[in-house]
Amino acid sequence: MFDKVLVANRGEIAVRVMRACEELGIGTVAVYSDADKHAGHVRYADEAYNVGPARAADSYLDQEAIIDAAKQADADAIHPGYGFLAENADFAARVQETDGVTWVGPESESMEALGEKTKARKIMQSADVPIVPGTTDPVEDPEEVVEFGEENGFPVAIKAEGGGGGRGMKIVHDPEEAEEQLESAKREGEAYFSNDSVYLERYLENPRHIEVQIIADHHGNVRHLGERDCSLQRRHQKVIEEGPSPALNDALREKIGDAARRGVRESDYYNAGTVEFLVEEDTDREQGELLGEEANFYFLEVNTRIQVEHCVTEEITDIDIVKWQLRVAMDEEITFDQDDVEIEGHAMEFRINAENAADDFAPATGGSLDTYDPPGGIGVRLDDALRQGDDLVTDYDSMIAKLITYGGDREECIERGKRALKDFDIEGIPTVVPFHRLMLTDEKFVNGTHTTKYLDEHLDRTRIEEAQEQWGTVTESDGEGDEDEEVVEREFTVEVNGKRFQVDLEERGAPPINVGNVDADGGSQPQRPQGGSSSDSGGGSATTAEGQEVAAEMQGTILEVNVEEGDEVEAGDVLCVLEAMKMENDIVAERGGTVNDVAVSEGESVDMGDLLFVIG
Repeated sequence: MFDKVLVANRGEIAVRVMRACEELGIGTVAVYSDADKHAGHVRYADEAYNVGPARAADSYLDQEAIIDAAKQADADAIHPGYGFLAENADFAARVQETDGVTWVGPESESMEALGEKTKARKIMQSADVPIVPGTTDPVEDPEEVVEFGEENGFPVAIKAEGGGGGRGMKIVHDPEEAEEQLESAKREGEAYFSNDSVYLERYLENPRHIEVQIIADHHGNVRHLGERDCSLQRRHQKVIEEGPSPALNDALREKIGDAARRGVRESDYYNAGTVEFLVEEDTDREQGELLGEEANFYFLEVNTRIQVEHCVTEEITDIDIVKWQLRVAMDEEITFDQDDVEIEGHAMEFRINAENAADDFAPATGGSLDTYDPPGGIGVRLDDALRQGDDLVTDYDSMIAKLITYGGDREECIERGKRALKDFDIEGIPTVVPFHRLMLTDEKFVNGTHTTKYLDEHLDRTRIEEAQEQWGTVTESDGEGDEDEEVVEREFTVEVNGKRFQVDLEERGAPPINVGNVDADGGSQPQRPQGGSSSDSGGGSATTAEGQEVAAEMQGTILEVNVEEGDEVEAGDVLCVLEAMKMENDIVAERGGTVNDVAVSEGESVDMGDLLFVIG
């Protein structure tokens, strides 16, 4: 077994992997950005290394920095978790080429083949796995989108080659939208996956999202661990996942599971992965009636990594998927047959995101966990990394925890979910806990007849607002502390050659200590120059222009700047596109005028409050 594993990720998934390592007697190494210097995964690891600034591209996506940290820590393996570099075939190849370091994942060639959707579709076709009608070659011209729609029917889905979770996917409802949506999909593909190649698929109107967990070894063994139903989504982002699916009969789930195994075997894949399918729902299906083997299902994509919702499968199979990832990477052979995999009971996972569901799931822009008291009891599991008093880091994904409930059947699982969500006490930031509590009383969800369109197109928004008002807690912390509080002991975080150390010092009546690049709150902090900028947060530029200032409402990255100095704009014109929390946000002019200053550029990271434009 490995001696030491570096986890190239952050937050709850990093802690999840580290816990598996600890149970196997493996040492753990964390990497962290400047924004995460006090993060839970850093506290949990045996040792930790700083890999760069808050911006993900300069830290968690910096391949050289990650590998250098592994060498410095003398780690003999790298586990990527999910997100960031987890599905980056180039990074996998670099790790595989690094002497003494093992990649905990599939071969880079398999990742490349299955990660690019057009290649994956060809592999699945050769394995006799049903696929949605679509293109197998990249699309460049909007006219190709129109022609495809006219032949196969609108709406049409434009999907990024390297996409997933709804990122890089745009829906074209009529020919007039083709050019705009094609450009947007290509832009998102480039921004998220450094690949602007896109393809087309017929967009299914009433699908269920069913995925099959796979584990495969180097010895040719491929096992599936049952299916998960991830049909409750908003904007193609999963919200609640469960297993087994409440909509499939045994014959259909067996067909889908066998198809997943065929596809994975065809691609010479090993380690953990998920094969995702769309199943056409029968909109006339009654409560208690199940979809049979005559139902249409289509291959969607393969996620060449562990997924957020892997916990659901672990609960209903009693198989530790992360441990098997590590064992497979060590060339061990899977010790159980397909017939040995037994699905018992029912499990659900609730993504606890720092979002206000009543405000269109807007992500929190800051705050601290004034209260953080998670639930417990029989059938309750929590994967998290935060603790009470922690500040919310808004530079990355909004998910702060995963709550998983298990029961002997779906009804018991739902009841335990109600109890656990009621007991989950979080104050200081908004969360989606009230929304989850609402869904466990929602007739469509409880009956298991919902589809991926339910939240976006059918759920009454006023119900979400009422749930937030009834069950919501204190929103964002005002950031005010007790000015009279006397601090007599401080914990400092210092870095020596990039490695993190903690030092405890006592202060007796002294002012806050600030020595070099160590701040009094316990972390390394760059020294800022005095003056010259209207903001000390690093985003935006200094300006002397007069007029109405347009500032960033949230932290994010500028994907596109649509105006230049001197341009005339009208109220409602899009000034720029800001990506935040996986979503594109149009920044529009509130009134007409002349653009007197453009303070940002494409690709620049900005913080909330940073100046973007001045309109005179």
